[in-house]
Amino acid sequence: MAESGIWLAAGVRTPFAKVDGALAAHDAIALSVPVAQAMAARASGRPDLAVWGTVIPNLTWSNIAREVLLDAGLDPTIPAWSTVMACSTSMVGVFQAAGMIDGRGRDLALVGGAEAMSRVQIGLSPRLSDGLRHLLQARTLGERARRLGGLKPLSLFIPKVVNRTTGMSMGEHTEITAKDWKISREDQDRVALASHQTAVKAWKDGFFDDLVIPVGEVARDTIPRPDTSLEKLGRLAPAFDRTSGQGTLTAGNSSPLTDGAAAVWVASEAGLKRLSAETPRVRLVDYEVTSIDLRNEGLLMAPAYGVPRLLARNGLRYANIDLWEIHEAFAAQVLFHIKAWQDEAFRRTHAGVDADLGAFPAERVNPTGGSTALGHPFGATGARILSQAVKELAAMGRGARAIVSICADGGQGTMALLEAA
Repeated sequence: MAESGIWLAAGVRTPFAKVDGALAAHDAIALSVPVAQAMAARASGRPDLAVWGTVIPNLTWSNIAREVLLDAGLDPTIPAWSTVMACSTSMVGVFQAAGMIDGRGRDLALVGGAEAMSRVQIGLSPRLSDGLRHLLQARTLGERARRLGGLKPLSLFIPKVVNRTTGMSMGEHTEITAKDWKISREDQDRVALASHQTAVKAWKDGFFDDLVIPVGEVARDTIPRPDTSLEKLGRLAPAFDRTSGQGTLTAGNSSPLTDGAAAVWVASEAGLKRLSAETPRVRLVDYEVTSIDLRNEGLLMAPAYGVPRLLARNGLRYANIDLWEIHEAFAAQVLFHIKAWQDEAFRRTHAGVDADLGAFPAERVNPTGGSTALGHPFGATGARILSQAVKELAAMGRGARAIVSICADGGQGTMALLEAA
């Protein structure tokens, strides 16, 4: 890494919209191109490298990062590669870029991601794909007829938002963990309500004006609900456990399937000079990538392990962190992370942290809205939440610190310690 340290500078994103909503006509590349163009327009000179990611696969490209740069008209000599880590995709892309920034010619990286949940590609089943490929390889009509007769009935593969190992969705997993940690429906709805209220207020106050660019006629996030309430949230039916009578996760306290793209800058001090002086920037002090055994622990519990490790490694307690940006895949997941962080026995036996980290300041969480209200395009969430945190933290003044925490499918998670300087 660069000797002077690594910096993150706030980037831009598209508005976020629910699946089959205002952005449904755009695929992941089409969503990403205006973001890449806007980022390039705000820099003097080319970035030295680019990292981009999307989670839902598409057979029409293999390296979305390269395709985005080419379609955006950026310098074709910029090295660009793709990455994927479920909900942590563009955050782990930041860590990858940070490892290459050296202050000796690699000084500025463009990092981001996108998800087009409205444009999920349907494919053939692997068995039928094999059969058709073998059919097309036949050299005679007779051989082709024999292979055609051996084909199984048409079978399509429709990607689902489920974990391959367990066969369950993140919502189904979270219902189990919420019950294990005794997270109430009422507390989940309160988190969801706060997410909408703070997001609506942040839009009203102009916080997102320089973080969100329009896509066509869509200029604002379409998901935050100014008219929601605890009463309205309380009337929603369970979304994942519909039969036991004890389901607590609903469409209202879970992040929706979302379309959108986002980006963030990773830079050395030399790289920062290519950005406008008004661009918010903070130091990336340390980061954590945590993986747990999803067969024996909650699917989204990795940050419950990683955050205490990150703090203890840096000699910090919860109260030393002025801003907490916690990805809200589900309101329940935020709550059981916080509950685990405050559980001394869990920290010691699971995270391996003996240090007393003190009381958790819940009032410092997600002050300008979280994923429940803003939306969660898998590949874009890391860049969205980091840019948001960078702007919030930079405004707090020198020495202020933030933790950004994202849980990811597969029992993984990414966390970052940031500091205003």
